[in-house]
Formats: sequence, C-alpha cells, structure tokens
Amino acid sequence: METLQGQFLIATQQMPDPRFREQVVYICAHNEEGAMGLVINRPIDGISLADIFREADIEPPGHALPPVYAGGPVETNAAFVLFSSDYGARSCMPVGRDVFLSRDIAVLEDIARGFGPKNYMVLLGYSGWAPGQIEEELSNCGWLVLPADADLIFHTQDDLKWKNAAGRYGIDISTFSDLLGNA
Repeated sequence: METLQGQFLIATQQMPDPRFREQVVYICAHNEEGAMGLVINRPIDGISLADIFREADIEPPGHALPPVYAGGPVETNAAFVLFSSDYGARSCMPVGRDVFLSRDIAVLEDIARGFGPKNYMVLLGYSGWAPGQIEEELSNCGWLVLPADADLIFHTQDDLKWKNAAGRYGIDISTFSDLLGNA
C-alpha cells in the first residue's frame, strides 16, 4: 500500500460528506490501520489562540495571533500543532519534508514565549479514516490527491487554499467533477 502521508486531499464536488465541502486535508498518517489528517482551511469562529493558551494555563502574548482551525470532526477538544522544520520540538512527528506535527504543550508554551516555530497553525480535532475507508472515498472520486506544500499550509489565505492547492497543478477544482465520468 502506498502511503498518502504528507499529501493533500482536496475535496471534489463528488464529496458526499458536507463537512468536507471545499476543504483541504493534510494527511499526517496513513497505513494499514487507517488514516489521520488535518483540515487546514477552516478557521473556527469564536475560539482564539489566546483562549487556547488560557485554557492550558499559558500566558498569551500581547501581539496578534493567528486563528485556530477545525482540524476535523474527531476529538474536537484535542489540540494539534502543525509547524515548520525551523523549530526543534522534543516530541513531534515529521509529516512532510518540512512540516511537523505535535500535541506537546511545550510547543504552545514556546509559541507564547516567542521561541516557537516561525510558521505554525493550531488545530482542534482531526479527520480520521478506518482501514480502507479513505481508499473507498478515493475510488468514488470524493478526493483529489496532490503533493502537499508548506507554503500553501502556512502562507495562503484560508479562503483560497482549496482552489490554489489544485490550481498549482493546473486543475480548476470547481469544475474538476465535470471532467469525471464512467467508462
């Protein structure tokens, strides 16, 4: 089985689950036990990073903070941090060439103190698939799989990520399903 770890899943118009409409999922793990990914383009209204810091008994910094994202519908109270490779966390998992994942509170503490990664995003919850489930969704054309790009994760406006992720490869994702058919 070829792993999808470090790839983007871009929801097509064929995606039957409305929670993933126009979403980009960064796949963090994929093996025979299933898959886990994080939606990278769905900021949460009403929850700030300062709220997350206070909940964890961390003093928030005085400057503007990035939004918190809904990483998916599973364990929505669990915080995950995706971050750039310039930061050396003790407890982290490499996902792609230059993107790491952690649930270690020390990463949040370092971010609050100004010693964290240059690029990061904090997400609540994750997207999970049972063994074979993601492969089934792919066979039904619910997702387009494309190489992930740290620049898109960390430096692209959230409302542009869905179109830009596919557009980097010459694909207009809004019309992609019109190109699909049955032979």
